[in-house]
Amino acid sequence: MRTTAVVGWILIFAALFTWQAIGLLHGPPWPTMSDMLRAAMRPVLGRWLLFGLWLWIGWHVFVRGWEPFSR
Repeated sequence: MRTTAVVGWILIFAALFTWQAIGLLHGPPWPTMSDMLRAAMRPVLGRWLLFGLWLWIGWHVFVRGWEPFSR
């Protein structure tokens, strides 16, 4: 199970880095990750949604399996 999770994370980060590289090499037709993040954070609702997503990911990655919170 752990190997599958590690391979999955490696694939996700490889896809993100590949997208970023294509965006930097091909210019304006391909938006970079920072362009997409900037567009999502322009409206106030987008900022709140990204903040909620950040909290949700942090909770599930760092806190959920932590022993002191499981008691």
